[in-house]
Amino acid sequence: MLGAIIGDIVGSVYEWQNIKTKEFQLFSDDARFTDDTVMTLAVGKALAECAGNYADLERQAIFFMQKYGGKYPYCGFGNQFFLWLKSDNPQPYNSWGNGSAMRVSACAYFARSLEEVKSLSFRVSAVSHNHPEGIKGAEATAVAVYLALQGNSKAEIREYIEKNYYRLNFNLDGIRPDYKFDVSCQGSVPQALEAFFEAQDFEDAIRNAVSIGGDSDTIAAIAGSVAAAYYPVPDGIRAQALQRLDEYLADTLFEIEKAMPKKQQS
Repeated sequence: MLGAIIGDIVGSVYEWQNIKTKEFQLFSDDARFTDDTVMTLAVGKALAECAGNYADLERQAIFFMQKYGGKYPYCGFGNQFFLWLKSDNPQPYNSWGNGSAMRVSACAYFARSLEEVKSLSFRVSAVSHNHPEGIKGAEATAVAVYLALQGNSKAEIREYIEKNYYRLNFNLDGIRPDYKFDVSCQGSVPQALEAFFEAQDFEDAIRNAVSIGGDSDTIAAIAGSVAAAYYPVPDGIRAQALQRLDEYLADTLFEIEKAMPKKQQS
């Protein structure tokens, strides 16, 4: 979950000013959290509040997404999701956008099995992003995070993703020159996962994700969520990210981390 926040903050300055290189200042002066961080924490808070009993998860997810969205209304929400956040009766709107994938990583930390992570992912996604591609992108991300947490190798994680979700028949060097802005799950989640698969360490995964351009903060958030489950997050990078959260969001992160099963780590 922390990896998604770091990726979001690092990528925030490049979303509308894409770069096509891995050589950049990791935390620029203008780096900030966006809707990716806010919704990641909202979903994490919903899972933490359930305390292992997920009968009420959909209601909790809607409540906390609307609560946190209302507190940070100008952090970068898309138009349709912004209307969903403000609705008195929020309904799913058949979205295939990558917002379902960027917010889902906490599911892997609270799930007690692979089947449960799929169930949790579906339930926190389908309240808004109920298009099959929106569900698929979120599940692929949550599953990759879960498999990484369980100690699977990259080869094993890739095999599972390719068998069940996406064919990763490309590499970053091949797509970098021509890759364009794409907010769909199907057009950004495979690229984010490949950024993780090609990485040498956590920081490299973030640099890989930003370097292809496109929806940089969200691609880096997705890549970072998997990378943080596979690699240790350097203390300095964690500290830099925490400095860019306000007290409310930082406290929320600490509360969620405290509620996670002891064997997991953010």
